[in-house]
Amino acid sequence: MNQTTRRHLLPLGAAIALAPSLLTVAPRKAQANTRAEIDGEVATALRTLRAQENTRPLFAQAKSILIFPRILSGGFIIGGQYGQGALIEGDRTIGYYNIAGASFGFTIGAQVSGLAMFFMTDAARAALDAANGWEIGTGPTVVALNEGLQANMTSTTLSEPVYAISFSQQGLMASLAINGSKITRINPS
Repeated sequence: MNQTTRRHLLPLGAAIALAPSLLTVAPRKAQANTRAEIDGEVATALRTLRAQENTRPLFAQAKSILIFPRILSGGFIIGGQYGQGALIEGDRTIGYYNIAGASFGFTIGAQVSGLAMFFMTDAARAALDAANGWEIGTGPTVVALNEGLQANMTSTTLSEPVYAISFSQQGLMASLAINGSKITRINPS
């Protein structure tokens, strides 16, 4: 094996070696969470998000918020992600959902993160309700906000139907996308 090939394989080998330990950052049981567990994690995520000054315009204008406090993502060439969360309207939980997705291509690593989707219009929320499993990338436009875009956001610049913010990221993942992820209503115990 020549020197160039070894140099390119070293990061790949390191990521493969670290992937199992990254997935155990916060171990969980394999089965679905209960309503109480999901509600507790969503409440914690809401406190984290509300404490960020740059999310205030989103909270002020959102009709409802779908929060996945903990999404596990990982893979090597073939990747996947899964998480459970709740749809919040005002102070009420409207329903429970899971998010799942698979990908094929340049994917390597493992990560745990949260995702909050702010539904700014009734029509966007209706699209979630109408679909028997809503695939992100179909239906209303979802704008993923990074910290730079969030910093320039005001209540007058919010014009898209859905905004998505990733938060509380742990681990390392080369290639993470929400496009192609499917959101499905669930009925936890």
